Amino acid sequence: MANALLPMSAGFATCMSLIVSIGAQNAFVLRQGLRRHAVLLVVTICVVSDVILIALGVGGFGTLVTSSPTLLTICTAVGGCFLLGYGFLAARRALRPASGLEAGTGETRSRRRAAMTCLAMTWLNPQTYLETILLIGSVAAGYGAMRWEFGAGALAASCVWFVALGFGARLLTGFFSRPGSWRVLDGVIAVMMVSLGTSLLAGA
Repeated sequence: MANALLPMSAGFATCMSLIVSIGAQNAFVLRQGLRRHAVLLVVTICVVSDVILIALGVGGFGTLVTSSPTLLTICTAVGGCFLLGYGFLAARRALRPASGLEAGTGETRSRRRAAMTCLAMTWLNPQTYLETILLIGSVAAGYGAMRWEFGAGALAASCVWFVALGFGARLLTGFFSRPGSWRVLDGVIAVMMVSLGTSLLAGA
């Protein structure tokens, strides 16, 4: 059990670092939460989508990578470089923040349209596949037989984040309306991503 804590913690930190940022999906979930409309539906779509994508990355891609030591080294190095790059982008966002998010900017009151919008933001976004299947899959592959523990940690992070964002949004109306709040988050993301990326490259 103790041996599983390290990959689970790394998976949790990696996934949390990727999803905690200003983006179309998070902005939509936050606004739905602030309006208290179709929150459970939207959160469920986000979590289930991540379950599918992360499982594909950890299972399919992870198995392929671990069968080839050379490919494993390459993917580990690519994952490390991507994490570093993502960390530097987060640092840039922290230094040059975007405007804060506002609640209820014209979102539909239709549950069906809310679901379709959430699905589109999740499945039609190329970055989603890059982060889940490629990045999380390649990082998970570095843990070999423990990659599913890494995946479990990543899934836990996804669940915690979307539930907190959707159902906790009503408590954060004032907080997330200020750019400074996202600067703090992006600063934390930058530190975590750079640390994880450096660790991966050191072991590649």
